[in-house]
Amino acid sequence: MLDILYRDDHLIAINKPHGLLVHRSSIAADAEEFALQLLRDQVGLKVNPVHRLDRATGGILLFALDKQAEITMQQQFSENKVDKKYLAIVRGYTDGNGEIDYPLRKENGALQAAFTAYTTLKHAEIAVPFGKHETSRYSLIEIKPTTGRMHQIRKHLSHIFHPIIGDRTHGCNKQNKLFKENWNMTTLLLHAAQLKFTHPVTGIGITIEASIQNEFNRVMNIMNW
Repeated sequence: MLDILYRDDHLIAINKPHGLLVHRSSIAADAEEFALQLLRDQVGLKVNPVHRLDRATGGILLFALDKQAEITMQQQFSENKVDKKYLAIVRGYTDGNGEIDYPLRKENGALQAAFTAYTTLKHAEIAVPFGKHETSRYSLIEIKPTTGRMHQIRKHLSHIFHPIIGDRTHGCNKQNKLFKENWNMTTLLLHAAQLKFTHPVTGIGITIEASIQNEFNRVMNIMNW
């Protein structure tokens, strides 16, 4: 059963597990389960996602229950009117606060403006050697992207040399290997923790929050956070 975080006559939100595809895709032929179909079967209603969430990312995924709510919410997302907050565990010690203003290239080669802000919540140094270092350092950060480009957070954090642990596409292969060998952990440690938006029908401000999931929490414990 999917964890339903919010539901009314027009919208429904779940805490999507890491590794679950939103819907069928030709680029992930190995997948047999999809959030859209699972939620549809669970609630017995047609549902349509109004934004994207990477397969590897866990956290809030919002669906519409009717066409008008779908159109209105998709417009809010496309116009960057939805406040999004993520949590991530990254390599190294990040600054207290940071802003990443770095354009990202689309598949057709065109550049798109992309902006991400972050705040460091915790630092950890653990007694696990890495490379020439006797210990390993990590940070827990809160991330607020103001644009919504594909893999934006993952690409931006890699750009500033603080890749997300478990990111096999844009991350650090040596760190990913370290986590797999030491803790049998392969999850992308990126979690969509909060959405704030205006309800498409009532006009009321809505805040939805999602707690971190088991693998993310397991690494939090490893870091003594």
